[in-house]
Amino acid sequence: MSRPEFSCDVRVQYLPEQSSLPDGPFAFAYTITIRNTGDVTAQLVARHWIVTDATGHREDVRGLAVVGHQPVLAPGEHFEYTSWTRIATPRGTMRGTFFCMTEHAQAFETPVPEFVLSRAEALH
Repeated sequence: MSRPEFSCDVRVQYLPEQSSLPDGPFAFAYTITIRNTGDVTAQLVARHWIVTDATGHREDVRGLAVVGHQPVLAPGEHFEYTSWTRIATPRGTMRGTFFCMTEHAQAFETPVPEFVLSRAEALH
């Protein structure tokens, strides 16, 4: 039986030029690398992000594709994209899910574990 599976790596960068200091909002770029670690070709179809700031305010972002793409990845292939978000506080978190489909119409989800959005100064 085929095993569909994607994995994700995340890199985050604070964007001072897109932020409004000192009170916010604060902007962050995130670069996601999605790898097909399974043994069947599959496509990333949609995403759901949960963005939470330091006050606990939560925003759910859902949509088709990532930056206008619905990449089809054969086993071992990867796709990388960069997007960005703004939050009201200098520190927050993001986590999410990619909704995927194999070439044989088997649906599966790829979780993106929680990662931190933070200005370097906010860590101290």
